[in-house]
Amino acid sequence: MSTAPKTVQSKETSLSEKGLKAGSVGLIGAVVIGVSCIAPAYTLTAALGPTVSEVGVHLPAIFLVGFIPMLLVALGYRELNNAMPDAGTSFTWATRAFGPWIGWMGGWGLIAATIIVLSNLAAVAVDFFYLMLAQIFSNPELGELSKILPLNIATTLVFIALACWISYRGMETTKGVQYVLVAFQLLVLGWFAVSAFAHVANGTAFDATAISPDWFNPFAVDSFSSFAAGVSLSIFIYWGWDVTLTMNEETKNPEKTPGRAATITVLVIVIIYMTVALATLSFAGVGETGLGAGNPENQSSIFAVLAGPVMGPFAILMSLAILSSSAASLQSTFVSPARTMLAMGHYRAISPKFGKISPTYKSPSFATIAAAIAAAGFYVITRTVSENALWDTITALGMMICFYYGITALACVWYFRAEAFRGARAFFFKFLAPLVGGVILLVMFVKTAMDSMDPEYGSGSSVGGVGLVFVLGMGVILLGVVVMLVMYRLRPEFFKGKVLTRA
Repeated sequence: MSTAPKTVQSKETSLSEKGLKAGSVGLIGAVVIGVSCIAPAYTLTAALGPTVSEVGVHLPAIFLVGFIPMLLVALGYRELNNAMPDAGTSFTWATRAFGPWIGWMGGWGLIAATIIVLSNLAAVAVDFFYLMLAQIFSNPELGELSKILPLNIATTLVFIALACWISYRGMETTKGVQYVLVAFQLLVLGWFAVSAFAHVANGTAFDATAISPDWFNPFAVDSFSSFAAGVSLSIFIYWGWDVTLTMNEETKNPEKTPGRAATITVLVIVIIYMTVALATLSFAGVGETGLGAGNPENQSSIFAVLAGPVMGPFAILMSLAILSSSAASLQSTFVSPARTMLAMGHYRAISPKFGKISPTYKSPSFATIAAAIAAAGFYVITRTVSENALWDTITALGMMICFYYGITALACVWYFRAEAFRGARAFFFKFLAPLVGGVILLVMFVKTAMDSMDPEYGSGSSVGGVGLVFVLGMGVILLGVVVMLVMYRLRPEFFKGKVLTRA
């Protein structure tokens, strides 16, 4: 239970172990958890429609463009992990590079983003849980139960509690659950893609559309605003691969495995996304009527609309896949905020209570429960006040993701500045790749922030004439500044560089 620093066997003597169970996750296990956290089935059903509405048939191009900064940033993360394998990742690395203030905000960005996503994942799992019941019992009224607010909130809290319990039991339990859930959703997505292409080949597709090289040309998108909106959405769909890095103190070969797992995860995900995107466009087209991917009525869940026509009587498998995808991601997403808060508590950037480890499961006990309480509280408040507020906060996630990914990528550039020009490998992996990736993400952060000031952005809600998405996104970041200033008064030793020093 002690959080007293114990020196890590690494290049950085100021870093210390936190009591997590070392060697409990290998390369395959880390990749599975990374894929689970991204939740391809859930993410695709929610993101395909909105992205098509912005960029039309150029969806594959936008997916590839969004993949580039993710890969470049992942390469930078890998180098930072090689030098400093620490569960605090963005928080620890940015602190070592830029000092405690920027490091603290990097950690806040990660925690805030994941807490918000936890609540959304639970909500989606609940929606598809009741949809699944409606399909199993052939009773559409069961699917409407999720719209009863008290029942919706109660079921959502149960999902969050179950995910918290599994995560609390440590990485071995987490890994075992994820193998089953991830394998199932990938199998169903493959089934969907093959079936869609078969319909196109047999002439039974809704709007059979031949794949064209123009689909892969990002410069063919009508306007930069549409391009930026599409990239922002595509960045969100890749988000989550960095969970492989937050497990670095629990993986076998912690200096190499997490970075390799992050790179492999991003590559696996882009293959899945491109395959399903091409299958969807080929089968349904981008029209705004009927089953068209551009139909506004289909955008909230494209697979709920297309699963029946594409998969026939096996459509229920897609509902189960999305349920398992959101449930799996709900559980694996707990890994990141819990370990970031663990590191912040361990290095006394927040209350040392967050640095507590379960003596039985060797997992972040206090931090995992705190993440669950925060996610539950956020969902109850936003869902009760306004459903628009809940979904607009999810839209604002793009800003927070670009914010802390960008900070971490530039931390790589600055941290390795003295050795970046000592060879071709160091120049590319420690300087060029993270620099380009970080700059792209920070430009996207500024562009999204500016666009989201328009009241028409997101749900169309506004506060004082300013878009609700901007208010929520910047509000969360400014809240982090306020909490940081409070922590400065309570935990001055961290902010004075006495605990975790710059390198």
